Amino acid sequence: MSTRIGLIVPSSNTVIEVDFYRRLPPRCTLHTARMYLEQTTPEGESVMLDEHLPRATSDLATARPDVTVFGCTSAGALRGNAYEAKLVDEIQSQTGSATFSVAASVRWAIRAAGCRRVGVITPYVDSLNEKIAESLQDDGLEVAGIHGLGITENFAIAEVEPERIAQFAAECFAGSDIELLFASCTNFRAFDAREQIHQAVGLPVVTSNQAALAAVLDHLGAPAAV
Repeated sequence: MSTRIGLIVPSSNTVIEVDFYRRLPPRCTLHTARMYLEQTTPEGESVMLDEHLPRATSDLATARPDVTVFGCTSAGALRGNAYEAKLVDEIQSQTGSATFSVAASVRWAIRAAGCRRVGVITPYVDSLNEKIAESLQDDGLEVAGIHGLGITENFAIAEVEPERIAQFAAECFAGSDIELLFASCTNFRAFDAREQIHQAVGLPVVTSNQAALAAVLDHLGAPAAV
């Protein structure tokens, strides 16, 4: 019998589904609901949360997922960690499934790696970077620096090549005194760039999609994906 993985994502996200279905165990199937979003800004994500998330959650519930992922890092961090926890509880209640948020999964993955002082790269504008930093710091982590590419069109975020992501990481953090590098955003091809980033900065690397998938696999008792 298959295990149904539900995924709630911004409508313009073209990366996280690919990252998941390439790495999920064969017995798992992936089922996606989309929240309308084109501009990756606090304003765009607020509309997404308030107007489009409820419908996406209701739609996904009809597929009866066994596990659900809220698949937007910055929207999970946008209104603080307490709001994120409440959002997870609401999705879990509506879908009847164990539910994970990407931002919370990232914080768990960083702590599991035994690290506290982190550097962060993102495709975002500064107004979203501030929310990501606050989310990490409010969970007891130290953000040594956070740097973004300043992209607001969500579709364009997915077009950044893995090689460029690794190069950006090196530009920002090579030789720094951080313990771990976090590459944020579920529409960023950082999972594919993870080994290149590690080689570029010589540090452990956590990415949004890798952390969320790890949370799902841990819940299922399945081996972690590479």
